Amino acid sequence: MKELPIPPEATADPYARELVRVWAAEGCQHVSLAGGLWSDPAAWGLLLVDLARHVASHYEHKEGRNPSEVLNRIREAFDAEWESPTD
Repeated sequence: MKELPIPPEATADPYARELVRVWAAEGCQHVSLAGGLWSDPAAWGLLLVDLARHVASHYEHKEGRNPSEVLNRIREAFDAEWESPTD
């Protein structure tokens, strides 16, 4: 299994907590969540938006892509999957 490195800021913070892991295995996504963190499920929505912004930043720095365009593509895929789940 290929694991991603833990960010140094997370290893330096004694109160850091892993929130979610997602694996691609056997043609599907497999997820492990740290449940019970927030009483309001909207907090997960904030996490998803923050994650999308991190992805857009990655594409900007690694491939020179426009972050707004990347976010638009992510939103398009999110909305399409929301309306018609593929799994």
